[in-house]
Amino acid sequence: MNYENIYIEEENSIATITIDRPKKLNALNKDTIRELHTAFKELDEDATTKVIIITGSGEKAFVAGADISEFADFSMKEGGKLAAKGQELLFDMVENLGTPVIAAVNGFALGGGLELAMACHFRVASDNARMGLPEVTLGVIPGYGGTQRLPQLVGKGRAMEMIMTAGMLDAEKALASGLVNYVVPQEELLPLCKKLASKISNNSAVAIKQAIKAINAGYSYDKDGYAVEIDAFGSCFGTNDFKEGTAAFLEKRKANFPGS
Repeated sequence: MNYENIYIEEENSIATITIDRPKKLNALNKDTIRELHTAFKELDEDATTKVIIITGSGEKAFVAGADISEFADFSMKEGGKLAAKGQELLFDMVENLGTPVIAAVNGFALGGGLELAMACHFRVASDNARMGLPEVTLGVIPGYGGTQRLPQLVGKGRAMEMIMTAGMLDAEKALASGLVNYVVPQEELLPLCKKLASKISNNSAVAIKQAIKAINAGYSYDKDGYAVEIDAFGSCFGTNDFKEGTAAFLEKRKANFPGS
C-alpha cells in the first residue's frame, strides 16, 4: 500500500514505521492514524515480521501531538467519538498487538505522541527527548489513553502532577521514572532499538504473543491476569515452538522456532 504520512522499512524480520510529517512535527491527524492502523494490521499479519519499531522523521520530534486544527470546533459528542475512534483504531490496537512494538522516541513526544509511545510495549528515547501531556492547557484532557497508561508506567502521583501541570519530562527523568527503558544519543537510538528487536526476534513469536496478552490482562479492570496467564501458559504446550524450544534445550543447541 502507498502511504502519504508514513513509510515502512523492513530488514531482518524487523519493520520500522516512520511517521513522516516533518513540517507538522509528525503530529497525528485522522489520515495518519488510519495509515498507522493499516500498517500495524498488515505487519502483524505478516509472519515474517517479528518486531515493529515506530519513530518520527527528522531530529526534532517523535510525534509532537495531535493535529489540533482538526477538532478545535468539535462538539461534546464529536469529541467523545474522536477519542473512542482513535483508541480503537490505533492506541488500544498497538497495546494489544501480538507483534512486539518498540517506540523509538526521537525528540518531542507530546499529547497524542506520548500516548502513542505509551501504547507501545516499551520505549527507548534519544537524549534530546521531551515527553508530556499538555492537554489541560487547551481546556481538555488526554483522550487516547494517557490518563490510564501514564499512571501505570510512572505511578499515580507523578502522573497527576504531569497531567495537571502540563509539564514535560526530559529523557533522564523519563528514564528514572520508568517511562522509558533506555536513553541514548540520537545517532544510537535506532541501532539500539534494532539490537533489542533482534534479541526479541530470536525467541518464540508464539510465546511472546501470549506473554503480551497475559501482561496486559493484569492492567485490565475486567480481566484476571493470573487466570489469563494460566490459559496462555497452557496453550503454549500445544505449539510447535514449545516442542522445538524444549528439544533444543535438552539437545544443547540453539532453537529454530517454526512459529506455530
